[in-house]
Amino acid sequence: MAQRGTRGGGPAKRERILRAAIKIFSQKGFFSSKVSEIARSAGVADGTIYLYFKNKDDLLISLFEEKMAEVVADVREQVAAGDGALPRLRIFIENHMNLLVREAGLIEVLQVELRQSNKFMKEYVPVKFLEYLEVISEILELGKREGTFRQELNVTVARRAVFGALDEIALAYVLSRKRKYNPADAATEIYRIFAEGLCGTGQNREGWT
Repeated sequence: MAQRGTRGGGPAKRERILRAAIKIFSQKGFFSSKVSEIARSAGVADGTIYLYFKNKDDLLISLFEEKMAEVVADVREQVAAGDGALPRLRIFIENHMNLLVREAGLIEVLQVELRQSNKFMKEYVPVKFLEYLEVISEILELGKREGTFRQELNVTVARRAVFGALDEIALAYVLSRKRKYNPADAATEIYRIFAEGLCGTGQNREGWT
């Protein structure tokens, strides 16, 4: 499928607009943000935005699609370096929590503002999000094949549980003014909770610290 909005300029300008949208959405909120503010932050004319995106909702959804594609590609590369399911699970969890620091503005938009878009919540099929969940599924399936994880493990339920825990902790972190934990410590705790639950009784917990 061809990338939407490619006329009127190059990919560098489009990326500039997306980065400006992340900045403005995270600062002012999706509903309070104006296209003119995003254009000004990106250093382009207001009309230039509409060469790439149909409207503000389309800009938000495009931001999600393209940035999530980058996140999925990055985590797949990192996870592949893990030797076995447990190390890969830990890498996935740490990477997710590290995004809170590495891409603070982006994560705030994805965690908070995106959920306020009726078009996104009702109409958009989140393909890249499903690909992100599939990375978790692959780790869990590997663990079952290795004999590390319980054979009766329901991968569909477990992957949602893993993501749900990460999502809740990340949302609480983004919304809290008082940081009661840092992402690295949270990643370690989440990993330990799930590693114990995923493994059968008496399984070797190698890789724990």
